[in-house]
Amino acid sequence: MKVYHVPCLEDNYSYLIIDERSKEAAVVDPVEAEKVVQFAKQHGVLLKFVLTTHHHWDHAGGNEKIKELVPGIKVYGGSLDNVKGCTDKLENGDNITLGAHLNILSLHTPSHTNGHISYYVTSKEEEDPAVFTGDTLFIAGCGKFFEGTAEQMYQSLCVTLGSLPKPTRVYCGHEYTVKNLQFALTVEPDNVKMQQKLTWAQHQRQAGLATIPSTIEEELETNPFMRVDLPEIQARVGCGSPVEAIQEIRKRKDNWRG
Repeated sequence: MKVYHVPCLEDNYSYLIIDERSKEAAVVDPVEAEKVVQFAKQHGVLLKFVLTTHHHWDHAGGNEKIKELVPGIKVYGGSLDNVKGCTDKLENGDNITLGAHLNILSLHTPSHTNGHISYYVTSKEEEDPAVFTGDTLFIAGCGKFFEGTAEQMYQSLCVTLGSLPKPTRVYCGHEYTVKNLQFALTVEPDNVKMQQKLTWAQHQRQAGLATIPSTIEEELETNPFMRVDLPEIQARVGCGSPVEAIQEIRKRKDNWRG
């Protein structure tokens, strides 16, 4: 499995997932369709389908265009999301195969939108899996609860995604890492791993490089929204349960001006 970042718009990422043996590829959230198709050509791969995380324009807005550019391409999206250009609706637990070696599992991760899907990709080869989390899980952050609740975000982040194998690589929809870590340190100012990752992320951005992927293990150590099960985090934000804590931290983040 090979994964390429395709920077789009101001701070979005599309991703090309390639089965290296068959040279077949899937693309996650190709908002700039022409750029994605050109990128696939440069790498000599055949675009088989689109994986849409959710219906927001900056993720699904290129679906109709890519269908024009790649006739017959399938466009996957969540059955509870009104995804533009969707040809194949997915339920939680559905599987898609890419090439001979990659399996893609659909995980329903609602709250940012009702039908948000994260895509968990495993290979028959001995390599770490990957998960494409759209706007549910960001590096050191999470999406706003636009259509859902704190309870749903807790389930999506801490139960569904948090239970994936720790080495799983995390590819999210936006380059928000520096700001997210700066905010995270307002919740846990003495978290050394957060401090170290912020310094690293700032260096990456200064060099014009992405801060993605992270891993599930790193998120459990540095993402305040995924640490709400810890009594000390609940105590820091004056809450008595994980769901209350995730609600409070989201409220603080929404009002934070870093």
